[in-house]
Order: sequence, then C-alpha cells, then structure tokens
Amino acid sequence: MSKKSGLRTWLTSDRAFNVALVSFLLVFVIIIIFLLASMATFTNWATFWSNVVSRETLFAIRLSVITASIATILGMVIAVPVAYAISQFKFPGKDVVDSLLDLPIILSPVAVGTALLIFFSTPVGGFINNNILRFTFSVPGIVTAQVAVVTALAIRLLKSTFDSIDPRYEQVARTLGCTKSRAFYKISLPLARNGLMAAAILTWARAVGEFGAAVMLAGATPMKTETLPIAIYLAMSTANVGQAIAIIFILIIIALLALFLMRKLTHRGYPL
Repeated sequence: MSKKSGLRTWLTSDRAFNVALVSFLLVFVIIIIFLLASMATFTNWATFWSNVVSRETLFAIRLSVITASIATILGMVIAVPVAYAISQFKFPGKDVVDSLLDLPIILSPVAVGTALLIFFSTPVGGFINNNILRFTFSVPGIVTAQVAVVTALAIRLLKSTFDSIDPRYEQVARTLGCTKSRAFYKISLPLARNGLMAAAILTWARAVGEFGAAVMLAGATPMKTETLPIAIYLAMSTANVGQAIAIIFILIIIALLALFLMRKLTHRGYPL
C-alpha cells in the first residue's frame, strides 16, 4: 500500500474522526481557559475583594437576584401553557405562531428593549406607564425586559420537554374519567418535572445576565437600575476595570452554580 493511499485510509478512519472531534473540543476549552486566565492576570487581587463587597456591587447583586427571580416566575407562568399548547395542539398557522415565539431569541436584546421603549411611548403604553405602573427607567422595566427576553427561551425548552412525553399517557387518563385539565396536572406536569426545573434554572440564569433589553428600557442609573451586567457597563464607562472584572467573576460563579444545580436536580444537562 502506498503512503498516499495509507494516509487516505487513516483520514477516513474512526480514529481520525475521533482525533478531529477531540481537537475541536480542546481548542474551545483552551480558548475559555485563556479568557479566564487573562482576566485573572489582569486583576489587582489586593483590591479585588473590596470591589466584590463594595456597596454598589452588593446593590447590583441584590437587584439582579430579585428581578431575575420575579422575571423567572412570570416567564414560567406564561411559558408552561404556551409551550404545552404549541406542543400538543394542531391549528392553522401553527408554524407562523411558532416562529413568532422564537423572535425574542433571534432578535438582538437591544432591539427587544427598543421595541418595548417605543411601546411605552404610544398612547396605550404611555397611559400604562404614567397612570398604572412606571416601567421606563425604573426597576419594573428591568423585570419587563427580562421577561420579554427569557420567556421565549423557556417556551422553547419546555416545548421540547412536552414533545418528549407520550400523549398516550394523557389519553389513558382521559379514558379513566380525567378531564383534559386534570390529566395535564396529574400526568403531563409530573412527567415534565425535570424539564420544568431545568428550564426555570436556565431562565433565571439568563435573566441575571440580561443587559441589552434592560438598559434600553430601564436605563443605567447607578444604585437604581444597576443590575450586574449594567454595573459592568458603568464600571467600564469610568475605566474601573478592576470592578468590572470582579463583577464578571461574580456572574461566572452564578452561572456555574446554576448549571451545577440544574444537573444535580435533573440528573442531565438539558431539559430535552
């Protein structure tokens, strides 16, 4: 066998395929490690802790946790029935509706936030904003922006979960006298438990990291609408790189804890 044919045989072998896969994996992991290492080497560790426990950072942590938790509850309340309906029902224009639900995922968060800001400038939105509850440049605006962005993610995750449930379970329950709603609460929801928990955790983590839509609708006012991502923006705008890096590490820790919790509770990586 010639060297050329031998090389061709090796390149098409399972071993070559595995080597290629592992190489891509290693390159991606190395890139992440380099990014983390670059921030670690750039950090002034003498002032790192003071940046972490500063009044402004603690305010951003508290506001991020509170708004993300409220947004997650509201988003899941919307996402569960919507995802179930999209998964189980067939109706004219379903593909169009399904595509519209994905728009907040595909669109830039800045575009979503701008659309919300424009809505609150219309007569209807202005009446709500001025007479019922203030959304623009206020904390409710942060929650609204987070809900607008993360609900679509929750719907997509939960739809995959409901798609994986065999509809025959509900059909058997219906033959035993259960109503459609009772079969949903007694059969589908318990079977979707892992997916629900994973979707809620991922939704919460995504809400904590939301910046674009929130800054467009709620603004970037220190100690008022300052979530963790907005705190990074404000720190970099004043060239306070040390504080920005400290907040980035806080966000990384939150993300890792959320992923670890999701895997421990669901015993899997994703609600699919």
